[in-house]
Amino acid sequence: MSRVGRQPIVVPKGVKVEVREGILSAEGPKGKVRQQLVPDTEVSIADGQVRVSGRTDSGPLRARFGLARALYANAVRGAAEGFSKSLEIVGVGYKAELKGNQVHFALGYSHPIVFDIPAGIKVEIEKNTRLTVSGADRQLVGQVAAEIRHLRKPDPYKGKGVKYADEVLRRKVGKAGAK
Repeated sequence: MSRVGRQPIVVPKGVKVEVREGILSAEGPKGKVRQQLVPDTEVSIADGQVRVSGRTDSGPLRARFGLARALYANAVRGAAEGFSKSLEIVGVGYKAELKGNQVHFALGYSHPIVFDIPAGIKVEIEKNTRLTVSGADRQLVGQVAAEIRHLRKPDPYKGKGVKYADEVLRRKVGKAGAK
């Protein structure tokens, strides 16, 4: 089995983990996360640790064994600490506003873009140009951040658009002047 898959998942204080009907659910201060069990894996909970084991040692299972442990660890960590992604809006007149359960973007189009925030996700806006997407489910946080970035991808010439805060953009050189 993989080295990652053999490591136990330590359950922090305040987090309750249980396995029922093929679903691992972790509930903690940041929320509740449900993760479907990977086929042919078994989960045991004892002494504040979650251990993952495989029913067989076949090739396909060995390939998914570390993945299964990582998914379960993300569920436990998300319930305890949560996950977040930061985005920046770059461009003159580009901004975002939070109105109820929606984010209204002005991204250089002729119309404002309205983005509905899914359940379990929290969006914070700082100075109209910095967004923080946070929640307990790692996959959902990443998906929402990717959808927001997709509204206006960064331009390779001027860098205008929505980008991740830690993203490094490769800028292209513009046209050379005529002789």
